[in-house]
Amino acid sequence: MTEKYTLYATMGAGFESTVSKELQKLGYQTRTENGRVFFEGGQEDIVKTNLWLRSADRVKILLKEFKAVSFEQLYDQVFDYDWALLLPVDAAFPVQGRAVRSKLRSEPDVQSIVKKAIVDKMVKQYHRRGFLPETGNAFPLDIHIYKDVARLSLDTTGASLFKRGYRVEHGGAPLKETFAAGLLELTPFNGTHPLIDPMCGSGTLPIEAALLAKNIAPGMKREFSFDGFDWFDKSLHQAGVEQAQAQIKPLESTIWASDIDQSVLEYAKLNAHNAGVLQDIKFKQVAVKDFKTDLENGIIISNPPYGKRLKDRDGAHKLYEEMGQVLGSYKDFSQYYLTSDPEFEKYFGQKATKKRKLFNGNLRVDFYQFWANKR
Repeated sequence: MTEKYTLYATMGAGFESTVSKELQKLGYQTRTENGRVFFEGGQEDIVKTNLWLRSADRVKILLKEFKAVSFEQLYDQVFDYDWALLLPVDAAFPVQGRAVRSKLRSEPDVQSIVKKAIVDKMVKQYHRRGFLPETGNAFPLDIHIYKDVARLSLDTTGASLFKRGYRVEHGGAPLKETFAAGLLELTPFNGTHPLIDPMCGSGTLPIEAALLAKNIAPGMKREFSFDGFDWFDKSLHQAGVEQAQAQIKPLESTIWASDIDQSVLEYAKLNAHNAGVLQDIKFKQVAVKDFKTDLENGIIISNPPYGKRLKDRDGAHKLYEEMGQVLGSYKDFSQYYLTSDPEFEKYFGQKATKKRKLFNGNLRVDFYQFWANKR
């Protein structure tokens, strides 16, 4: 494989600018499209971005871009690629595909044509008789066709970057780690001011805040699909982890996380322990209506229950009223709340300074921002 690649990060809708800023902070020049941010780099950069990106989902290598208006054209272009350079003879190479606003509309057909072209080329290159074992390491491939332009890419990440490796599974609907990190990136939080989550649930927001404040690389505790690529320099991942370890810094300011439900808080503490930040977060069982703090000039951020999650819209509205009465009185805190309820401001009792539309999975949500009077 060549030394420099065209790489791109994928992310949830609405977080393109967040990921672009993250990449720029890491030293890359970026180009942004819907759902993708492109940049250039080698194997070290593949390691670095998988380790450090907080709000992206995956990092992919763009292998080839071409026009495809017929299945013959798609087959020929894929067949034309030097697959033996990328895939060992026993490689497992699942192909995922999407086609949007293109002449080739059937996604199952697109995927199977791409798969057939790769198999035919590798059979020829490896002098096999029509059979590839696919018993080796996985090389996840992706074909995306938009307005008849096809992009063929290799996923270097594997399981999505939100799988940091610290979360214990339990009921409820916690925010994805990448989504929580993206929300934090939309605030001025940098670890020098206090941060409070008064409805922390399983703790994703305060944990991601602690990782950010301490400069802990979010991907440090996991493996990636590039670890199984036979042409990838195996020493780079360990070196990247060691460099990241050396860049961890102590926490400067308080991170407070509370919730009304003690059993959920126990999960939050376990998650924080697994993430290595339990000692950096003050956990406390307290209802919003009883919340008090002496902290000043910080950030309150939370993902309060939506009517759906409480199975009770009236209960959600009562909670929003309590939030407005109790939390709304802390005027030197900038406050950020994520909810799908379009009536949130009415019950909270204040008009947001700014509102940002996002999608939490397939659910349309708004990120309500109430900026402090003075910081």
